[in-house]
Amino acid sequence: MKKFLPLVLIALSVPALAGSETWKNVALVDSMCSEKVKADPDKHTAGCAISCAKGGYGIFAANGKYLKFDEAGNAKALEALKGSNKKDHLRAVVTGELDGDVIKVTSLKLE
Repeated sequence: MKKFLPLVLIALSVPALAGSETWKNVALVDSMCSEKVKADPDKHTAGCAISCAKGGYGIFAANGKYLKFDEAGNAKALEALKGSNKKDHLRAVVTGELDGDVIKVTSLKLE
């Protein structure tokens, strides 16, 4: 049994990782402005994104679809925006689990 224990532990950890995805170089936009800036999200400013934080955040995926963040993701996005010197071209790397049109964010980093 001791020989198989490491294999069992690995097998049990795979489903937890299977749902995790990473979106790289994606436009970070607040939900309130997502439709307005869809044509060119890189012109959306950090100041606007911070002032519209109440509506939450999300990203435009490669297919152009807007994916919202969960509450934890909204908090991570706001913290990243406030801690950055970027004024526009708000690109990020986001890792999390997609549930419908909502990403359960585990990590977010502005590029």
